[in-house]
Amino acid sequence: MLQKIALDKILFLDIETVPQFPTFSELDNKTQQLYSQKTKFLQKENTVEDLYDRAGIYAEFGKIICISVGYLHEGSLGEQIRLKSFYNDDEEILLREFVDLLQENYKFSILCGHNAKEFDFPYICRRLLIHGITLPSVLDIAGKKPWEINHLDTMELWKFGDYKAYTSLALLCHVFQIPTPKDDISGEDVARVYYEEKNLERIKVYCEKDVVALIQLLRRMMGKSIIKEDKILFS
Repeated sequence: MLQKIALDKILFLDIETVPQFPTFSELDNKTQQLYSQKTKFLQKENTVEDLYDRAGIYAEFGKIICISVGYLHEGSLGEQIRLKSFYNDDEEILLREFVDLLQENYKFSILCGHNAKEFDFPYICRRLLIHGITLPSVLDIAGKKPWEINHLDTMELWKFGDYKAYTSLALLCHVFQIPTPKDDISGEDVARVYYEEKNLERIKVYCEKDVVALIQLLRRMMGKSIIKEDKILFS
């Protein structure tokens, strides 16, 4: 069935998130209390302050600082990967720009990410609703039957029904022999680079490279060759 999917209809994406504030002490008292309740099960060996670096993974306490998207384009130069990123300190601005892309480009009827059904897609939806932004059709899954939801998740594809398995994008790229550029940051560094270095451009580059890896991985899963480096057009 995977081979029947039209790659040119897929919008591949990845997001980067951070805590809404640099430190726990900057939260108001009510938010501190609610965050403590949210992380209570983790506080056996850590204080709530120590756990604040995890706030970015929770849509209620974090924010999106970058959404990078990529798609395959067949032109006179052959098949290419084209990339675009929405990144801003103001989350509402980047979310509205991202939604505009989805609404203006009807050819992208499928969204694809890695662990996206558990993280990226619901996180985006939650933050959209918090900002009062209407969910675009491709993300609005309420009331839809499973086969009506056009979401692909490379981690789910790799599970083959094994619900206890988690496999990182980096590991799958390694086992599929997909070349990935050596980066000077990882996902764990994003909040530090954002708040301490204030280098959003650096985070954008990191996010786009993950989108490239995602596209190459799905191609390999479909039995296709990867796109050569000179055919990858970064934003």
